[in-house]
Amino acid sequence: MIEQYRVPSQTLVIEEEIKHSRFISLLFHCPDAEVMKQMLAQAKIDYPGASHYCYAFVAGMPSNTIDMGSSDDGEPAGSAGRPMLATLQGAQLGEIGALVVRYFGGTKLGVGGLVRAYSSGIKQGLNNLSTQVKFIRQAAKLKCQYSQLADVEHLIQKYHGVIVDRRFTEAVELDFELALSHRDHFILELAAMSQGCLIPEFAV
Repeated sequence: MIEQYRVPSQTLVIEEEIKHSRFISLLFHCPDAEVMKQMLAQAKIDYPGASHYCYAFVAGMPSNTIDMGSSDDGEPAGSAGRPMLATLQGAQLGEIGALVVRYFGGTKLGVGGLVRAYSSGIKQGLNNLSTQVKFIRQAAKLKCQYSQLADVEHLIQKYHGVIVDRRFTEAVELDFELALSHRDHFILELAAMSQGCLIPEFAV
């Protein structure tokens, strides 16, 4: 099972002119299909009157073949969206979207030319795109004393965990999420720190 993967940490724009047509390629973080819709709507505002707004996205881990999609937006079938999607899949990045805006310049490129043109900016962008690691996390609970809270929170952060909720009663109850790949090390260090008193409960 993949426990972590890289995702875009920025939006990148590449502009090219190919046989008098203007191609504007955008690469961006796309965790779900709704973000793709929002980016498409924004592109139509930022780049009004374009001939085509073609897109592709992989929402999820790189191997995800369900939460993905593409559109040729009026270009010949298979000449834009699918080549764009194939380029994204080849990059082994997760949660990534691509949108290519085309202003037609009067010269037809043919299907082969369109495939190259719609992939060109994305390939260039992928070489320069900043990314960050996304960890697949598991939910967990932990009860500790008030005097232990600072050390526990520091340990959770050390192992790329995220605290979801804190409940303050006679003790402190923490709901948090921890990267799967760090769970065993976290449990060992927590036990050493608390002399075996603190034992987290991980969701199945």
